[in-house]
Amino acid sequence: MPPWRWRLAFSAALLNDVEAAVHQSECHHRGELRFAVENALAPAWVWRGLSAQQRATEVFANLRVWDTEENSGVLIYLLLADREVHIVADRGIAKRVPQSEWDSLAQVMQEAFRGGDFRKGSLEGIERISKILITHFPSGERNPDELSNKPVIVRR
Repeated sequence: MPPWRWRLAFSAALLNDVEAAVHQSECHHRGELRFAVENALAPAWVWRGLSAQQRATEVFANLRVWDTEENSGVLIYLLLADREVHIVADRGIAKRVPQSEWDSLAQVMQEAFRGGDFRKGSLEGIERISKILITHFPSGERNPDELSNKPVIVRR
């Protein structure tokens, strides 16, 4: 997949909308969302057996999504080549929300992405994650914005 391929799915306007949706979401809960898109896994990684789930965990660490006061970071990771979505939640959230809930939400996003509707998949996914986080990490008096809201295009 060419390195510019992500631009066909995620225009500048959509990236701005994702950033705004993340910001709006975080006003209502104490979680911290990051949204990352990667074109494809490097062939050497695939040959070594690296899965998209394992790569999502690496990106979670590389973006320091774990680096929040309440361990309340959540990464939405999209492997564009396969339209595969993984949601990785930090330990503070994982104690309250089972991975199966994130996996079913990722499936909803994947269906939209496989249909080519990146706007719907992204914004609906953020909205659904927000509802989960409002339930388990409602906004309080202190609600710092600890991580960037800007989507990340992962480049090797």
